[in-house]
Amino acid sequence: MTQVEVWNADETLLHRVSVKHAVKMIWRGIATPVAVHESETFGPYQLPIVVRLVRYVEQKWLYSRTRATYSREGVLRRDRHRCAYCGQLMATTMDHVMPRSRGGATSWDNAVAACEPCNTRKGNRTPDEAGMPLHWDPYVPTRAQLNFARTSQTGGTDPPTRPRKELAA
Repeated sequence: MTQVEVWNADETLLHRVSVKHAVKMIWRGIATPVAVHESETFGPYQLPIVVRLVRYVEQKWLYSRTRATYSREGVLRRDRHRCAYCGQLMATTMDHVMPRSRGGATSWDNAVAACEPCNTRKGNRTPDEAGMPLHWDPYVPTRAQLNFARTSQTGGTDPPTRPRKELAA
């Protein structure tokens, strides 16, 4: 069954639910349909594509001051699956900027998304030693940034949210 987008009252994407769940939300008066299939129905209702909540749901956990939990998938999300070395939209691995064997930490500040060819080429070297400068600096994302990266459907055309800082000579 297809998924239906659920928007908050301010029209920000919250999550996706099944068609059955969305129709129940409409029936109970919790949500109103925003976009529907004109020709398809689910019982007496037109098949919803997008529903909007009637009341605003505050997401305090999303904007809390606590850091986002570090994970490999989180690094890939933060960098939007774009390789930090070549910029191609095919990053499937995570790379430690300062290799762990040289004392580099497994943390947000030392990890970037990388495609397999670049990760292999860099190997156990720093980006400077490998002649592979980073296109942006790694950073600690907020939970909101990770949630936006997960829910946005930009097709990967946007650059990561923090550009590379130019180092003063």
